[in-house]
This record gives sequence, C-alpha cells and structure tokens, in this order.
Amino acid sequence: MKIAVLKETRSGETRVAATPETVKKYASLGAGIVVQTGAGEAALFSDEAYKEAGAEISPSAADAAQNADLILKVAAPSSEELRTIGRGSKLIAILSPLNDPDSVGAYARLGVDAMAMDFMPRITRAQSMDVLSSQSNLAGYKAVIDAAAYYGRALPMMMTAAGTIAAARVFVMGAGVAGLQAIATARRLGAVVSGTDVRFAAKEQVESLGATFVTVDEDAMKEAETEGGYAKEMSEDFQKRQAEFVAEHIKKQDVVITTALIPGRPAPKLVSADMVRAMKPGSVIVDLAVEAGGNVELSRPGEAIETGGVTILGFKNVPGRLASDASSLYARNVYNFISAFYNNDTNEFVADPEDAIIKGVLLTRDGAIVHPAFEEVKTTPEAPIDTPASEQADQETPADTASDEEAEQPEIQSPPKE
Repeated sequence: MKIAVLKETRSGETRVAATPETVKKYASLGAGIVVQTGAGEAALFSDEAYKEAGAEISPSAADAAQNADLILKVAAPSSEELRTIGRGSKLIAILSPLNDPDSVGAYARLGVDAMAMDFMPRITRAQSMDVLSSQSNLAGYKAVIDAAAYYGRALPMMMTAAGTIAAARVFVMGAGVAGLQAIATARRLGAVVSGTDVRFAAKEQVESLGATFVTVDEDAMKEAETEGGYAKEMSEDFQKRQAEFVAEHIKKQDVVITTALIPGRPAPKLVSADMVRAMKPGSVIVDLAVEAGGNVELSRPGEAIETGGVTILGFKNVPGRLASDASSLYARNVYNFISAFYNNDTNEFVADPEDAIIKGVLLTRDGAIVHPAFEEVKTTPEAPIDTPASEQADQETPADTASDEEAEQPEIQSPPKE
C-alpha cells in the first residue's frame, strides 16, 4: 500500500500530515510512504529526516499522489490539488465539509473516497484520533501566550519592595477544549481567571481548574444541555440576559479569550463593539473563532488591531503557529485512525462502512456521496470545485462525552479527555 503525504498549499498553513515519527510507524505496518519535497519544512521536519525514517521524497504533488492508496493532508485540497488525486484514492484530511458542501460533490464526481478527520465521532475508540481536540488544546494555550505578549502588564500578582502589582483578570468564553486549556494556562501564569459556557457541565470543569464560573441563569443552562453533554442553542431571552451580564463582567477584565463555534454556521457574536469600547485601555481580546466570522464584532481575520486602546487579536490557524507540535499531534491522530483499520495480512487500509468511526468520517465512496449530512449535494459536472472552505473557517468544535454511541456535532468545544 502506498501512502502519499502532500505539501500544504493553503496560505498560512504550516502543518504537515505526517512526521518522521509516524513515517516509521507506517513503514513498520508494511506501507510505502512518499512525501512531497518540502512538505515538512514549515514544521521543521526536513526531507532528510523523512528519508531517514523510511520515506521516499517526491518532487511534486502529482508525482507523490500517483497510484497512491491513501492521500494525507492537513487542510482540504484546492481544486488543482484535487485533480492530481487518482480515482479510487482515499483522501484523509480536515475537510471542513459543512463550510463547503460543494466540495463533497467534487470528491464524489472525481471518484475520491474522502474522509473528514474533523467529523471523527465522539466515541471511546476514537479519542486518540480526535484531531479537533488535539489542535484545540494548542490553540487555547497559544491564545494565552499571545494575549500575554500584547498585554502591557504582568499577568501574575507580584509583591515587591516597591509595591504590589495586581494580578491580571482573564475571562474565557467557551469552556471547551481550547477554553479549558486557556483557563489552565492563564492560571499557571498567575492570572485571576473566570470562564463561561452554555453547558452546565462546564461549571465543574472550569472550577476544577481554579477559575470562577460565571453565568446569568444556571437553571436555563441545565435545560439546554442534551443527554450527550452537548449544547443546544439558547433562547433569545437567555442570550439577551447573558449578553447584559457579560457586558458588565467584561468591563472589569484585562484579557478576554473567545472560543465558541457552531459547525457549519457563523460563529456566535459574543462580544459587541460596545463591550469592546467599555474595556479598559491596554486590555486584550483574543478571538479564536475569527475564521468562522468571529465571536467579537470588531475582530478581523489575520490581523491584530487596536481600537480605543483595546487590542483585538484575530490570528488565523492558531494551532499552525505552533507548527511542529501541532503537526506531531495531528500526524499521530491520523496514524491512529489508519492503523485501527489496517489489515496486516493483505497490507491495506480496510474502511468498513458499517463501523461507527468510518460512518462518521466517510463523505464519499466509489463515486457516491454516502454521508447523510450531504445527501442533497449535487454531483453533476456543473458542480463547482472550489478551494474548500478550510480557508474560511476552522476547526475547533470537539466534544466531551466518551460513549460508544455516535454523537452529533456539538455547538461549543468541550473538554479534553483525562
């Protein structure tokens, strides 16, 4: 079996889908690995390191993908890349199909069996394959580091002979994977931290990290949580009261980090322009949902802006700003997925369509759309093959339950598995 690892072409994408570590593991399974030259450069993995691990280096995506059984990428392929993938090949990547349903039709039309790692079901067997959780952990950590870099004061309380410096106040909106990691990181740096989420289950998780959980109505939150621990959309009344409560809370904060995402829909607006204006000069806001429209009204994708003395950070692809670690975790997620369905006797990847994991991630098979979420997508020749919307929105929507039943995609990130 041939596995091809392609170089990312998306602007700003620094990650790679396999590392020398996972190349060795694939080789131990009996697979042949071809890596496009320069694929790991941005993540500090050289072609030589891949060679030493047992990979063959190919000069182009087309050469690497030729006759490949599995195509590994981080972001969804562009239209040009997609045409280099042979009919019958299996594409494994973070495809973000909810943001670009037309791409699903393109995969089917070109005979590519597309598997969306960001659709990995939240079941016990798939925990080690959960790319959204692994990437979100890094995003939450990096959000705090970025905020500290732009915040013109110290985060921890400091007692000196010259006087005491008060600890910074950090407010994290969305207590999912990224949010909980942001809370933990801010606490480690000595800040006074508070957090909020629409899921009542998040209260205990936030408080376990030493932060204060804030909300306007705990009873309403209990009613809005599903049996699986996911969040339903809140009522207009709750949203209004919560917004008023948050507006007062934000005034007292030095750093605000927002992490809320809803798969396939624009990110909910949590911080209005008026809330930003009410914050103290020198305050910092980090919008981790900026690529999906943003939780902050004034944030701009890919920019760090200042308005009224408040800095708003809207960096794209935050996990990719820690490229080496992000690639290592993503590559292990992908390896865990492939190895779970690898037949050592026949030396091939066998995607059982009846398996709960395969059902969750498989979008197309044998030229047909098989995922129920995309049954209405057309596969006619007129259907466009656009650059997939992984360039438009990210990927931060992991869930928190660990049952052996398939779970629907959650509205807000949820905590990592301990």
